[in-house]
Amino acid sequence: MAATVSSSGITSSAFSRSVISSEPKVSQIGTLKLSDRVIATPMSLNLSGKRSSIKPLNAEPKRNDSMVPLAATMVAEAVEEVEKLVETEDFAELAKNLENASPLDIMDKALEKFGNDIAIAFSGAEDVALIEYAHLTGRPYRVFSLDTGRLNPETYRFFDAVEKHYGIRFEYMFPDSAEVQGLVRNKGLFSFYEDGHQECCRVRKVRPLRRALKGLRAWITGQRKDQSPGTRSEIPVVQVDPVFEGLDGGEGSLVKWNPVANVEGSDVWSFLRTMDVPVNTLHAAGYVSIGCEPCTRAVLPGQHEREGRWWWEDAKAKECGLHKGNIKENANDVNGESKPVVEDIFKSENLVALSRQGIENLVKLENRREPWIVVLYAPWCPFCQAMEASYDELADKLAGSGIKVAKFRADGDQKEFAKKELQLGSFPTILVFPKNSSRPIKYPSEKRDVDSLTSFLNLVR
Repeated sequence: MAATVSSSGITSSAFSRSVISSEPKVSQIGTLKLSDRVIATPMSLNLSGKRSSIKPLNAEPKRNDSMVPLAATMVAEAVEEVEKLVETEDFAELAKNLENASPLDIMDKALEKFGNDIAIAFSGAEDVALIEYAHLTGRPYRVFSLDTGRLNPETYRFFDAVEKHYGIRFEYMFPDSAEVQGLVRNKGLFSFYEDGHQECCRVRKVRPLRRALKGLRAWITGQRKDQSPGTRSEIPVVQVDPVFEGLDGGEGSLVKWNPVANVEGSDVWSFLRTMDVPVNTLHAAGYVSIGCEPCTRAVLPGQHEREGRWWWEDAKAKECGLHKGNIKENANDVNGESKPVVEDIFKSENLVALSRQGIENLVKLENRREPWIVVLYAPWCPFCQAMEASYDELADKLAGSGIKVAKFRADGDQKEFAKKELQLGSFPTILVFPKNSSRPIKYPSEKRDVDSLTSFLNLVR
């Protein structure tokens, strides 16, 4: 599938390569010396999920009279050769065939198919599992990582521990120093708290990743469907990458493998403990999804794992750009919000569903008969989904206590109203309407378990 290249013909930065049965060696991907390069088979992909490979024919020699009788034979042979060499790979169909395959089988298939032209993208817990699976296949594999310059000290020590455990070296990709300098000088060190994380991630993560992937025909990620129901719930185990370009260039020139897409987070951790591999020590401190230090924090009871990332932004924005293709526009967009079609949440029989008119009336009341607690939510928001069980439990616990538990869907057409009149910042927002006060009190904590919510109610009702 790929060109055969001598090791002396590789001149730019590399990804680490490991072979179980031998000492670790560093092999490189990048610019090839023309004198050492065998003519590569041009390859292209299209977004239908099919990949074709056609070996170029030699240039036709000058035609002379003695060759005219052979023309028909030459054309027939050329057509026959092309037909033999056209190799169609339908990755959508392959994803269906591998849907129930184990991560180990998927990893083996990926390494078998792409060999030296594929690498594992390493950053967190799931990625240790990827390296372990690659190690178990017995095949050579490559690993690269993005060093943004703003990772936790624990993360750097974690990287070192993994390299030593497997006897390999990662190829670290760094952001362009001039771009980082321009961003920091113009906007400061923490501009992402004010105008969103996309610009900083674009400079520190997306562009270095783009450079890395231009030296590959496929890459392997640790994405799981349960990591972010809003953006990752439909990822296949293999796909044509919808965003980035690979070695051959052009739209669809890169394949993306997600071997643990169908594995739950708890099962990944069981595997890691069983295999006794290194893990980031931040996990023991409550960190689940770990990125750059300023944009990562521990999650609390009742929170989704991705809520520890970019916590000041709405759930729909919680992709850094590395997996931007997960965010899909659809017919259900309302006011620019892209939301998967999901059923409603918070279904306790003891919970009141407020309409726009209902919550407006509640706001206007100055002397209420009983206090109310209301969650402003969007059913597609993974952080609202994460607190559903605890909020339903709260409603059942407070039934008959004189405290009303309610919900108000505040996305779509209601979002601007909720921002202006109900203090909505991001989903979910929880309000308490005291018995003898006209103004609601916004619950300030992100501890959304039953005990924390009950304690706050007892203090303010």
